[in-house]
Amino acid sequence: MAEPTNTPMPGSTPVPGSSRSTSPVHPPIPSLTPNGTTVVVPSRLPPANQNEQTPKPIVLHIGDPIKYNPETYAEFSRDFRVMRPSAVERERTEFIKALKEGRWGNFQAIFRPFWGTGGEMGRWDAELISLLPDSVKVFASAGAGFDWADTKLLGEKGIIYCNSGLAAAEAVADFAVAMVISTFRHLPWCMGAATLPLILPKDPSSTKSPSAERAFQTCHAQATSASHTLRNHTLGLIGMGNIGRHLAAKLGCPAFGMKIHYHDVLRKPPQVEAELGATFHESLPELLRASDCVVLCTPASPDGKPLITAAALSEFREGARFVNIARGSLVDEEALADALESGHIHAVALDVHAEEPRVNGRLAEMAGLAGERPGRVMLTCHNAGGTVETHVGFEELSMRNIMAVLEGGEALTPVNLQWVRR
Repeated sequence: MAEPTNTPMPGSTPVPGSSRSTSPVHPPIPSLTPNGTTVVVPSRLPPANQNEQTPKPIVLHIGDPIKYNPETYAEFSRDFRVMRPSAVERERTEFIKALKEGRWGNFQAIFRPFWGTGGEMGRWDAELISLLPDSVKVFASAGAGFDWADTKLLGEKGIIYCNSGLAAAEAVADFAVAMVISTFRHLPWCMGAATLPLILPKDPSSTKSPSAERAFQTCHAQATSASHTLRNHTLGLIGMGNIGRHLAAKLGCPAFGMKIHYHDVLRKPPQVEAELGATFHESLPELLRASDCVVLCTPASPDGKPLITAAALSEFREGARFVNIARGSLVDEEALADALESGHIHAVALDVHAEEPRVNGRLAEMAGLAGERPGRVMLTCHNAGGTVETHVGFEELSMRNIMAVLEGGEALTPVNLQWVRR
């Protein structure tokens, strides 16, 4: 999937606690856990390189300079030698040339704190990864998704890949709540009909579009029979990670009163299921058949292929709803358009798209007010995690991951430990 030019994923950055107490404890950061408790960023051991004659570990910083966390960056740049390639050097051809030349020496970490920059070299595939020096230990990046990097190959080379999904979870979940509501209450129809005077031809006698008054009255009269409250409907979550858990807490009881069901590669502990009132399903088809609204909130599929295919869509309940705030590449959009046209799927909300920044034309048409079933599709521009708090968290968590690994500790948010050489 094409990489977005805005921040794809929010919030504060809670990380696991630490038993280390040899340096001052950092201030508590609001937790993203449903019970609202706080956690503390792990304390740091004194830098291993106390001798000024010992070269500092090199960190390759790809992308824009730090903007939101100057105090943490001061620590970061004190303990490590940060080298930031120019925009020209980040273009794939020149980047490959620089790696072959060893232009940045035996760097030990790759640091990418923003989604909007730092990805100019394209996909991190075998071509790039094979050129990395053996000294590299960790790659810490902004964002939750990592379909642009071969994390298995990185792991096999001994490189821990860390994402920043933890910093994005709450903002994405907040946005997803609005999208779920949209599929039950037809927000694109209601909003579009109310603002139709702004887009209609000035000539009131034009027959190209219905009058603004008629559109308003039609929506007022007919949207009711197609809309439902959320309470007692079943919400099916594909993925119960940080975002899924937030969604369960926000949309379940006592808030919106939805019944929470989920499917994940690994079942959550009983205490987590009890806290969220969540019911586990062993298989994806089983979850789809049980759900009134399905939310895709997993960063990747187990086999790298789309999860929501024509076969999967056939398992949905008749008239079910679908929301995608994960990755556009996980959905067969043509099959989804077919399911909407047939009426098998009632309404859809998509924040991510398979060919960003291009949006599927058929789905875009169904987001309009034409036809018998207007406004059944809500489309946004990969905005779910796009908050200032997300940027703050991306920067902070990426730096903390590198600090932890290069100081001999454990990564805070690794995603590929199963493939890392032991």
